[in-house]
Amino acid sequence: MEANVDPEDAPTCATCGEPIANNPTHHVVTWVEDDAVQARHFCDDDCRDAWDDER
Repeated sequence: MEANVDPEDAPTCATCGEPIANNPTHHVVTWVEDDAVQARHFCDDDCRDAWDDER
């Protein structure tokens, strides 16, 4: 079941800061750090590639 996300409730891109609402190019990178799950959201491949992190 798909649901639309309100831009006010949507995550923001870790690179450009734009809200990611109902975007089919949305990417998420997750990892575990200090026993907690961490996540970064990206609006597209370009922002993911530009993210300054080794993950």
